Amino acid sequence: MATAPDKAHKKDPQDPLDLARRVLETEAQAILGLIPQLDGTFVKAVDLLHGCAGRVIVTGMGKSGIIATKLAATFRSTGTAASFLHPAEALHGDLGVVQTEDVVVALSHSGETEELVRLLEAIRRIGARLISMTGDPQSTLGQASDVALSCHVAEEACPMNLAPTASSTAMLALGDALALAVSRRKGFKEEQFANLHPGGRLGKKLMRVESLMKTGDDVPLVAPETAMLDVIHEMTRKRLGMTCVVEDGVLAGIVTDGDLRRHLTAGSSLLDRHASDVMTRTPVTIARSMLAVEALRLMEERKITSLIVAGPKGRIDGVLHLHDLWRTQMF
Repeated sequence: MATAPDKAHKKDPQDPLDLARRVLETEAQAILGLIPQLDGTFVKAVDLLHGCAGRVIVTGMGKSGIIATKLAATFRSTGTAASFLHPAEALHGDLGVVQTEDVVVALSHSGETEELVRLLEAIRRIGARLISMTGDPQSTLGQASDVALSCHVAEEACPMNLAPTASSTAMLALGDALALAVSRRKGFKEEQFANLHPGGRLGKKLMRVESLMKTGDDVPLVAPETAMLDVIHEMTRKRLGMTCVVEDGVLAGIVTDGDLRRHLTAGSSLLDRHASDVMTRTPVTIARSMLAVEALRLMEERKITSLIVAGPKGRIDGVLHLHDLWRTQMF
């Protein structure tokens, strides 16, 4: 008797998991398919954006408009002044934001989006340069551009091959590649990224010690000859569990709560001594330019709660305490 085929290994077009796998595979292939399309045209686009004396104006309709909005945000967060312009609103007055020194980046999968095509003459009249990202570089938009970047895809992930899916994913990926290539060309650095993201977790991770350390009167300081009673008073008043020992304006050592406990355990008359008798002469120091996350790692490795921030000649710039890092909520 013939047996029924094993349905467990048969793809079911109605199975949501099968569809999800196909969508992800199609969109992944769409992105990979962009790689062989990259050529000198991409470099020209990077050159044009790097040399832009004004702003980058990103525009697109529908799903391309959503991608354009995200691309403008990516440009801004990586050091390039950019804004999104809705093409329909541009036709009704908002075109005034485009200036001669700007570069317009127009997104359209077909390259024939009516609102964008109607903008071409105005952009040329203003004198702004035009970069297009389109699935058809030979389209009206592509041919009118100074640089036309191809984001052609073989098919959409939509089962009907209609809804913008793989094409919008590819456009997003190509836009990210463009923005990051421009950022690299500009020499955009970590500290600049942190300055543009002061409220986010990423920005906090890139914060420098100098933006968190205690300075001025908040730094506990004593001289080597300071009596221990006064040393303890300074440590208590500044509430950092330590004090710097300074001689002629230069760091000579550190006295911590741990140093006090060790000398008390030894049975000596602690209050009859001076800072120089108790201090650790080779304290751990850091530079004010160190990343806060690196300072935190050093504290964890050394099992300490404070770090002295000092310059190359031993001049004290400040003190970083573990509580200062806690307040950033970076851990």
